[in-house]
Amino acid sequence: MTEPTPFHATDGRTHLSYELLTTNALPSSTQVRLDRVEVRDARTHLVVGSLSGQALADAANPAGDPLPGADGYTPAPPGTTPTVIPGSQQWVIWLDLALERGQRVPKVLEHHLSGAVVTASGSSLFEETVQVTPTGRTAPLNLNAPVRPGTWYSSESCCGNTHHRRGLGPINGRFDVPQRFAIDWYRVGGQGQTWEGDPARLTSYLSYRQPVVAAAGGRVVEVQDGIPDNTPPVTPPVPPIEETVGNHVTVEVAPGRYLLYAHLKPGSLRVREGDRVEPGRVLGLIGNSGNSTTPHLHFQVMTTAEFFPTDSPPFTFREFRVVGQVEPRIWDDNLGLQPTGVLPITPSPYEGPHRARYPLDREVLEF
Repeated sequence: MTEPTPFHATDGRTHLSYELLTTNALPSSTQVRLDRVEVRDARTHLVVGSLSGQALADAANPAGDPLPGADGYTPAPPGTTPTVIPGSQQWVIWLDLALERGQRVPKVLEHHLSGAVVTASGSSLFEETVQVTPTGRTAPLNLNAPVRPGTWYSSESCCGNTHHRRGLGPINGRFDVPQRFAIDWYRVGGQGQTWEGDPARLTSYLSYRQPVVAAAGGRVVEVQDGIPDNTPPVTPPVPPIEETVGNHVTVEVAPGRYLLYAHLKPGSLRVREGDRVEPGRVLGLIGNSGNSTTPHLHFQVMTTAEFFPTDSPPFTFREFRVVGQVEPRIWDDNLGLQPTGVLPITPSPYEGPHRARYPLDREVLEF
């Protein structure tokens, strides 16, 4: 579904995050039990990553089913092997490979699937090698911060089970993952707080009205304004598809590479389509417009000027310092529902300065 492109993250490893669409094209009465998925170097056939058992079950779901952890999702009981694909059904396998320091990234990947075809009369084991896939040769964009210096919470970034990473977008007859590497940014105060006072007031959130700045120079190709801010912390109604990212600015920074700055405050945008911007220029202020529950900046790289449809390639930041992490999943929809606005920040094994790295989900860092 994408060109798997290696990128370096704060854990010191090289990651490849992409998806495998797996279709059981047999009759509806015939199931395919998927026991193991191996990702191999297509040249040497050495295994560089694998999924089986509960790990495979957690990384596979029918196209269109609720995300694991979302409302309506029922996890399989521990100890079972629930990766059974009914006939005439398509599943998504979410692959997130982490290669150790010094481990070579294969130029071409292949995927070895093993399991059994199950019918009413019994089962038959199978093994298949499928989908030879070149890895990306274009280095991820290395960017400046999209916000002013300070302490910021990196929410819903890769590579965990988040709505960004596992958000499947069926648009115009094809599947995309338009937010695969998107990050939601929240301003953090000196006591670890993201809001103070009444969480139902926009002005209680430290992110609200914070400047959003150009992370790279380029040409503004899309500007949308006039969408009102939502009142937190109630989940807003699902907006029309053209208002999903709310008020936003899109900047073309390289051929086929666009930066999206989304959920901005109405009336705060300071650029127009066609403007040339330099790194650090203020584009607007953080708001709560579009599909947003609490004020934050949604930031990502896209392959098109439009959010739907687009692909989401990885990127890195030139320089930052990790100062902690947040274990529970606190994000846009539940940030304002916490007992207080103080994040439960704990030490991170990756604390310290980082250069040309991608921040992992729920890290707290300083730009």
